[in-house]
Amino acid sequence: MDNLSVNVATPQSPQALSLEQVLEHLAATFSTLIISAHIDRNHVVVQIDKAQVLPFFTELKNDKKLQINALMSVTGVDWMDSRDDRYEVVYHLLSMSTLARLRVKAALPEHKPEVSTLTSLWHSANFMEREAWDMLGIVFTGHPDLRRILMYDEFKGHPLRKDYPLQGKQPRVALRYPEVENTARQMVRSGLVAINKKKPSVEGV
Repeated sequence: MDNLSVNVATPQSPQALSLEQVLEHLAATFSTLIISAHIDRNHVVVQIDKAQVLPFFTELKNDKKLQINALMSVTGVDWMDSRDDRYEVVYHLLSMSTLARLRVKAALPEHKPEVSTLTSLWHSANFMEREAWDMLGIVFTGHPDLRRILMYDEFKGHPLRKDYPLQGKQPRVALRYPEVENTARQMVRSGLVAINKKKPSVEGV
């Protein structure tokens, strides 16, 4: 055993890119796909047109320098009357190799808040896009199963929109599986387990 040598691979630490390097690379490589890019709160923030969402993210995922490999969140903002385009879809992404972080935004009009789904690039987009549709009514075209995920099917409206009535009443929904009998009566509970209970002594032992 003394002469046996074992080679253990040492994991390589991430080759971190600075925010300035990420910003410079985006400006040089994605200039035709982005509207603007800047640094804000330790993120590089990128603004793109909604029509460029799928082309931009396809190129971004295949980029060898940034190595963006994790879609962290998909959410949205309702700007109501403070902007020309009422809604905005927001994506947060991370590279676990270069530690680059991106926040990507695309404005959506009030009358048709639609944008391409990213489920063909990241499976994690499935549930996150469903939540954004459920809460804000943002439609992700091409999504394989765009339906409610937090609210029930009969729910009317989208509760995170700023014009959603705070005291609005939802339609009554009949019980889908009404109880025939109170099943609590059929519960069988075992006796409590005694902890550190002393065993009775036996004479002669």
